[in-house]
Amino acid sequence: MASAASAQPVKTQAEALADDAVQYAAHYRVLGDEALRRLQGQQASAPATDAIAQEFASRLAGISIQHSPDYRIVVLLTGDEPVSDRVADGVPIVFTTGAKATRQQAIMALRKHLIDLRSELPGARGAGYDQRTGEIVLLVTSADAQKFGLDSIRARAEQLGGVPVRVQVNELIEQNMSVDGGGRVEGLNAETGRRNVCTDAFVVTDGVRTGIATAAHCPDELTYVDPEGTNLPLPFVEQDGVGYRDVQINLSDQATEPLFHSDRGADSLRRVTTWRNRDSTRAGDFVCHFGESSGYSCAEVELTDYAPPGALCGGPCSPTWITVRGPNCIPGDSGGPVFIGSVALGIAKGVNRAPTGQCNFYYYMSTDYLPLPWRLMVAAPIKRR
Repeated sequence: MASAASAQPVKTQAEALADDAVQYAAHYRVLGDEALRRLQGQQASAPATDAIAQEFASRLAGISIQHSPDYRIVVLLTGDEPVSDRVADGVPIVFTTGAKATRQQAIMALRKHLIDLRSELPGARGAGYDQRTGEIVLLVTSADAQKFGLDSIRARAEQLGGVPVRVQVNELIEQNMSVDGGGRVEGLNAETGRRNVCTDAFVVTDGVRTGIATAAHCPDELTYVDPEGTNLPLPFVEQDGVGYRDVQINLSDQATEPLFHSDRGADSLRRVTTWRNRDSTRAGDFVCHFGESSGYSCAEVELTDYAPPGALCGGPCSPTWITVRGPNCIPGDSGGPVFIGSVALGIAKGVNRAPTGQCNFYYYMSTDYLPLPWRLMVAAPIKRR
């Protein structure tokens, strides 16, 4: 939430994307102008890939962004009937064929068979879908890999699901982004009696009231601490942390504009102009995140249909979460905004770490899943005069 917003500068849509382009340029080692051109293409091409998804719904295995050696969009289809390549907003779109299953078939297999192989793999496991390869990615611990063998696990998973499976060793040290070590919204943890800190995400409205969205595993009653140190109470309204959601709404009559901080400092305010649906998110999309502990960072979307292991979602998790590659994520950023430019994408939930503590990836809930009647507060883009 951004209180006293009128006293702080707000980035234009172009300025916000230019900041993210600096991150992109460093990440892929390209010039700044090229980085900005690619991010503009990423934004502009989303309607075209949505249309392609509808056009080839019966064959669609995945849509992904390729960043090297050339920047392009790759559409993966089942069958062998070729499709001519296209161009959308200056971005080449290349069609490849030969996938063994559609994305829809793979997600059905995830839900029915592959998320929980509890009777055959006692260890924790995570599972998601890779739109680049058209495979289910099954994450298993090294203990299970040594006990059963990766080839045997893959063969059994493919037998159960009827779709291609890639098995990866991952120790699944996975947890909700802890609510310690931030500085944005604070509250008393009813279970521990300790004061915890989270990051808030975006301003929301039900058409009458306004508030902020954060993670459901944050304390219920929160206080917003603005950059000047002023404390603003945020009364609890509702939360949902089961299955496919990890979201909480707290009221604030100060949240009157769709603004959010993308970095530390008063000059980091951005205005939400639109959002990206989960089904429109592509593997390889370059997205950014801000958390009070880790700060501002950007990286690639990896799995668009991820089911975290265990009972991190108040029970089994649905394959609806979106993972973003490390290494820039640490516990302590629960509820923070995920975005690109002025486009709202989601609310950060959890982190997957290596035994050394290094971040493998974090994952977020799409803003699609805000609980009705709450919705993002969105403004028209601000243009330079």
